[in-house]
Amino acid sequence: MLYVGTSGWAYRHWAERFYPGGIPQGAWLEHYAERFQTVEVNNAFYRLPEPGTFAAWAQRTPADFVVGVKASRYLTHIKRLREPQEPVERFLSHAAHLGPKLGPVLLQLPPNFKCDVSLLQETLGCFGRRARIAVEFRHPSWYTDRIHSVLAEHDAALCLADRDSRCITPLWRTAGWGYVRWHSGRAAPAPCYGRDSMRSWAERIAGLWNREEVVFAYFNNDPQGCAPRDAGVFAHAAQEAGLQPTRVPARREVRVG
Repeated sequence: MLYVGTSGWAYRHWAERFYPGGIPQGAWLEHYAERFQTVEVNNAFYRLPEPGTFAAWAQRTPADFVVGVKASRYLTHIKRLREPQEPVERFLSHAAHLGPKLGPVLLQLPPNFKCDVSLLQETLGCFGRRARIAVEFRHPSWYTDRIHSVLAEHDAALCLADRDSRCITPLWRTAGWGYVRWHSGRAAPAPCYGRDSMRSWAERIAGLWNREEVVFAYFNNDPQGCAPRDAGVFAHAAQEAGLQPTRVPARREVRVG
């Protein structure tokens, strides 16, 4: 199953692009969840939501909905994975209120954070198998055979990432599942992606995972309404590549630019 969604849903500039006039902002999650089966909560990076907020998201979304959550910057950017036990436990105790709707947890590391095997090992060990963990490295020193092995030992996925319509990570499969993020495309209007780029990514993913395996794919290029539109274009390409994408909006439901 290929879960296709966007990195967040509460973007005011999606009003009239994705959210029709007349729908109050307080009902945007329900509108989103009728059209997508997953979302990545990107703003949890800046402020960890309260347990009740996670519980409310679970209550407001359909039974098949899956919520991916970006881990707090306190763990990844302030502590820089040092002494991870307390921030990991606090994060999981809050996110647990999603119940079975809790999806993957993304650890995005700072671009100036160089490879430290022991810190990664300890952090992944703190999570254990209580959640699927994906790691987005942004310094090239992490891309070594040893790091590949550490991720595989913990069934943690390397986050495959695209920026400016270019894959900026190795195409590693380190787990029995996958995680992909798109940050910015080079098509018009910026930062949208073009159809050729989406076809190329669908073929890459189909080469790493089969249609029965779980892959999470999130579009982080929210300006201009690009993310919900590109998610639909990608899902169509993925289906043509033999994958099984989750629901996406109809093309007529999204206006870009």
